[in-house]
Amino acid sequence: MKSTYAQKMYISSIGDIPLKDIIDPTFRASWIAQKVKLAKAQYMDGMNIDIEQEANCFSPEYYALTALVKEATDSFHREIKGSQVTFDVTWSPKCKDRCYNYTGIADACDFLFVMSYDEQSPALSECIAAANAPYKETLTGYDDYIKIGINPEKLVMGIPWYGYDYTCLKLLEDRVCTIPKVPSWRASCGIASGQQVPYKIIMKHVNSSISGSHWDKNQQASYYNYKLIYLLGETVLVLEAVDAEEDFKGWKDSSGHLHQVWYDNPQSISLKAAYIQKHGLRGIGMWHANCLDYSGDAVPKQQTKEMWKVLNPKL
Repeated sequence: MKSTYAQKMYISSIGDIPLKDIIDPTFRASWIAQKVKLAKAQYMDGMNIDIEQEANCFSPEYYALTALVKEATDSFHREIKGSQVTFDVTWSPKCKDRCYNYTGIADACDFLFVMSYDEQSPALSECIAAANAPYKETLTGYDDYIKIGINPEKLVMGIPWYGYDYTCLKLLEDRVCTIPKVPSWRASCGIASGQQVPYKIIMKHVNSSISGSHWDKNQQASYYNYKLIYLLGETVLVLEAVDAEEDFKGWKDSSGHLHQVWYDNPQSISLKAAYIQKHGLRGIGMWHANCLDYSGDAVPKQQTKEMWKVLNPKL
């Protein structure tokens, strides 16, 4: 589930489609008609188009995607009164992950949901574990969208409710975790080297840790180190303050690896969310709601409440 707090919460279907197919106008029309029919049948408020595929600037796919968004928006507005069509864009318009006609798409739809996460793929100059949504890089992305002419009212800030677990090759001074290179169309290292972890799992680890998490002042994000040990055939997760690889001697997992987890929490999210009012963005949303713990137990219940409250202080 993707939620956006602007003036209200909209329940939308999520549309994805191979870019090579939308070059055909007839195919586009058929696909849009199917989505409108689905939205009507399920009493939805519109459609969120989430196409995270490579496209070259000024290619046939580049122009066809803009046409798809405009045609879908026109159709939904005509067929469903008050509906919205929104489009997910990467954290920066500078072709970090893909090149789309961002200004044209923004003009064509109701607003853009900026996916301010998974930023490490193109941003890293060296292979080290780092924040999912670093403060400076995240806000620079919004500055860049505004600089290319997109109205801030067309931008919704998207923040992550999940983090990344990285396997460390080495743990250097200042808790720097070096990570392996992994072949990827995005980059040679970064999130491709890690595993996504939902906030609810991260909080279970932090709650049981000796030292809790650490705060990185440069990236304005939280992280912690952990290790796996094997005791009488059972796997035991141990979390504690670790400053150097020497502290892990005798405490590595079966592969001899160490782990570092980076994540966002109310503290890091609130710092980024302050940009919204200051610069006139439309609102804030997240990916995704199922990353929180809704069990009702006292501690996770409070943690879940705090994460929702960051999105809407009036909750």
